[in-house]
Amino acid sequence: MQKMIARSLVAALSLTVGFSGVLHAMADKKPATVKDVKSLSEHEQVKLALSAAPSHITKAASIMIYGTDGTLTETKKGTNGFICVPTVMNLPAPYPMCWDAAGHQWMTDLMNNAPKPTNTVPGIAYMARGGSHFEKGGQVVMNGDGAKTVKEPPHWMIMWPFESTTTKLPTVPNPSGVYIMFDGTPYAHLMVYQDPMRMK
Repeated sequence: MQKMIARSLVAALSLTVGFSGVLHAMADKKPATVKDVKSLSEHEQVKLALSAAPSHITKAASIMIYGTDGTLTETKKGTNGFICVPTVMNLPAPYPMCWDAAGHQWMTDLMNNAPKPTNTVPGIAYMARGGSHFEKGGQVVMNGDGAKTVKEPPHWMIMWPFESTTTKLPTVPNPSGVYIMFDGTPYAHLMVYQDPMRMK
């Protein structure tokens, strides 16, 4: 089971799906992408993964880190259903992320090109160091081809098929701090620009 989870996570996390972190310099060097993150020590990777969510989440979460071959392996088994990893995107800065079981199912379905997510309850994910998304023609898009990369502040997400037509919520970042990412697709989900570390 652990190997199956690791394989699915590696594939899913290699996708630049718009999830949205600037890492503090380590040894006067800023690691970049999975390639550089995997060169960090286990302690450094764990510290990075733990920075994705509040301590009341991470203290009981499973932690997965990258090996020298880029494969994710579990270094700490959790008890609360959350999984934390040191980065989820192949962009210049690492973007650590923690998500629950439903969020993991959402990510796995995306990786497997499922027509739509199969999680039966909303998934929750945290990115306390922020992240990035792709914009093209004034819209947030899933594919980075021809799009610009836009940084995002610390935020959390609800992995559930929200629709702007029924909720009347915005579909691009705005002063309210809430919008539907990937609106109009099966993988639409709610983005909340609220620092998870300030949540109680």
